[in-house]
Amino acid sequence: MVQAPSVRPYANGDLLLETDGAVATLVLNRPSQRNAINLAMWRALPDLVADVAADTGLRVVLVRGAGGHFGAGADITEFPEIFASRAAAIGYTTAIDAATAALEALDRPVIAWIEGYCIGAGLAVALACDLRICADTAQLGAPPARLGLLYSLSDTRRLIRAVGHGRARDMLLGATVTSAADALAFGLATEVHPADLLTAAIQAKARDMADLSGWSQAHAKRIMALIDEGEIADTDLTRGWFAAAGETAHFKAALARFLGRRS
Repeated sequence: MVQAPSVRPYANGDLLLETDGAVATLVLNRPSQRNAINLAMWRALPDLVADVAADTGLRVVLVRGAGGHFGAGADITEFPEIFASRAAAIGYTTAIDAATAALEALDRPVIAWIEGYCIGAGLAVALACDLRICADTAQLGAPPARLGLLYSLSDTRRLIRAVGHGRARDMLLGATVTSAADALAFGLATEVHPADLLTAAIQAKARDMADLSGWSQAHAKRIMALIDEGEIADTDLTRGWFAAAGETAHFKAALARFLGRRS
C-alpha cells in the first residue's frame, strides 16, 4: 500500500519533513526571514535525519527552503545571546556541526534544491548534501568575514571538497557571493535550470534515483567518505562490499533481466 503524503513539524514548525512515496523533503520553513537558520533548527535537524534514516521506504531526500529562498544565513538576532559567553558560542558551533554531519552521513542520496539566496549557514546545509541543483537565479556564498565570524573546520572542508582550495580561499577571504552559472562552472552547483523548470528537473532526478539500488548508493557514499578520510586503496572492507553486492535482491533481479534480454 502506498502511503499518503504527510508533513511532520520540527523546531516548532521552523523545520518540516514532508514525505511522498519514496521521496522525503526537508523544508527550512521561515520564509519571512528568508529561512535564516536558528539554534532550535540546528538542534532538531539530527532528530529529523534520524527519522528519515529509520524509514527504509524513503529512498531520496530533497532539502529546500520555503518561499523562494534556500537559506539566507544564520539567524543573527540570536547572536547577542550566543556570543554572550564562550561556552554558549562553542555549544552553538557544536550544534551546527552535529546537524550538518548527520545530513552528510545519511545513507541515501540527498539533493539540495536551491533557489534564491543560499548564503552562509544556508550554504553549509547545501554543502552537506550530495548534489546541489540550482535555479539560474540562485546566489551562493560563504561570507562570514563580513560579520567577523568563521566557517567551522567541517564546513570549510566541505567547501574545499566542492570547489578546491583556490576558490574556497576566494569565497571565504573575499566574502564573495556567486551566481548559479559561476557556481556550476567551478563545481559548487551540480546542475542549473531555469527557475520555472527547477521543480520538474529535481522531481525527475529524485524519481530516477529512487529507482536505483539503495544498497549501491549507500555503499558508494561510504566509499567516498573513506576517500575523504584519506584512503587511497581498497581494503578488505571495501572488497567485501563489492562481493556482497552479488547477494542483493536488486543485483539479482537486474542480472536476470539483462541475461533474459540477451537470450
